[in-house]
Amino acid sequence: MDFRLTDDQRALVGALRDLLAARFDRTALRAAVDAAEAEGGTAIPPRDIWRALAETGFFGLRLPEADGGVGLGLPEAALLFEEAGGALVPGPLTATHLAAGVVPGAATGEAVVTLLDARGAGPHSVAHLDAADAVLVLTDTGTGTGTGTDTSEAEAAVTVAEASAVRRRAEPLRSVDPLTPLHLLTMADISEITVSRTVPVRAVALRREAAVLEAAQRVGSAGRMVRMAVQHAREREQFGRPIGSFQAVKHLCAEMLVRAELARTALYAAAVTADPYETAAARLLADEAATRNARDCLQVFGGMGFTWEADVQLHIKRSWIPSVCGQESAADEDMLAEWLL
Repeated sequence: MDFRLTDDQRALVGALRDLLAARFDRTALRAAVDAAEAEGGTAIPPRDIWRALAETGFFGLRLPEADGGVGLGLPEAALLFEEAGGALVPGPLTATHLAAGVVPGAATGEAVVTLLDARGAGPHSVAHLDAADAVLVLTDTGTGTGTGTDTSEAEAAVTVAEASAVRRRAEPLRSVDPLTPLHLLTMADISEITVSRTVPVRAVALRREAAVLEAAQRVGSAGRMVRMAVQHAREREQFGRPIGSFQAVKHLCAEMLVRAELARTALYAAAVTADPYETAAARLLADEAATRNARDCLQVFGGMGFTWEADVQLHIKRSWIPSVCGQESAADEDMLAEWLL
């Protein structure tokens, strides 16, 4: 299997990279952070960026061309989500992408859709609820782990609810990431939500695709941490030498690169194969790469990395969101262990 990018895939990634450089550079990122802090942690995705992403086909990428989409697949979506993750683009990117063709306006960027995965006993968190127009609700009636190895999980229902109906039952939860506002709902709250319709989509497939796209964003963040650490190590001098010439810093940067590349390889394999075990491995490696690379980048930056002005702290906070939202890795670890042993 050849995992090298095609010319069309490189052009697709390059177009999004150019768009983000022009429309969501560091200045725009910090402006979004400041706005979120001023609003008490309620970050609303900039609608101009949302529409610009939609114009590139970001949300409708996998819709058939006859339905107004681009007609590409999950591998291409993973490439774009990796770029978005490296830029820390705020908003429920994954849910809106998955809702294209299901929720009117999602593919064109006119509607913002978030995801409520009501798997297990709860309570459950939902991100960007204040900014959302609709919510994809996954109600787990099966016993699967979320990666798709248990056929009973195929019975889980996928429904669409108005965001206003969910907001009435949800409690705000202070988020560690200023660009990822959270709300909390109990199972009792979720059972009281009035849904507008049921979606003819298998929950097991939706969860697997969501896992790949979320992993892609974390791989993008891990790669960004490598680049930031290397650039700082080249420019920062101590004792008349760039700190990158010191062995300890070299080792940190090398380990960061290995983690990012390993996670990227696993991500591409999961996106191509859609295999539940590949997906579980990609999610685990992406989580580790994002969290540990952010920590090691902070180590390279030293005391400067702890300051509000440095962007390292934003990547660290974003890397903590999966654990804060209860996206435990234990199920993936157990499944892989059972498969391997």
